[in-house]
Amino acid sequence: MKGDNKVIKALNGCLKDQLTVINQTFLHARMAKDWGLEEFNEREYEYSIQSMKDADKLIERILFLEGLPNLQNLGKLLIGEKIPEIVDGDISMYTAMHKTTSAAIKLCEDSKDYISRDVLNELLEHIEEAIDWYETQQWLMENTGMENYLQSQAGDD
Repeated sequence: MKGDNKVIKALNGCLKDQLTVINQTFLHARMAKDWGLEEFNEREYEYSIQSMKDADKLIERILFLEGLPNLQNLGKLLIGEKIPEIVDGDISMYTAMHKTTSAAIKLCEDSKDYISRDVLNELLEHIEEAIDWYETQQWLMENTGMENYLQSQAGDD
C-alpha cells in the first residue's frame, strides 16, 4: 500500500527519535549498573528495550507504506556523567520525542491514516510514561537528598 510521503517522513522522524533514545538509555543503564545502581539500571534498560520494540513497529509500518526506514539518521545523545544529569538529559530527549510524535499523530489524522496514528498513539503512551518516571526521579532527588536517592537505587543486594 503506497502511503502518503508526508506521513512516511513523519514516521521516519519518530524512528530517528526512537533510535537515538535506544542508545542513550542503554548507555545510561550500563553506566548506572557500573555504579551499582541496579534499580536505575533496570528501568533505563527497560526503556531501551521498549524503544527497540517501538522502533520495530515504526519500521514495519514504514515498509508497509512502501517507504524506506532511515536507520542512519540519529539525533545527538544527551549523556550525563552523574544521575541528575542523566535524568535531565533523558527528560529532554523524551520531551522532544513527545513533541515530534504529537505532531506526527496530527499529520496522520489530517491524512486519514488512522493505523499509523494508532501506532504513534501507543508510542506516545510509552513516552508519557517515561517522562512521568523521570520527573518522579527528579522529585525524589530534590526531596529525599541525593545520598538517600542513590541508596534507594542500589537495590536489595
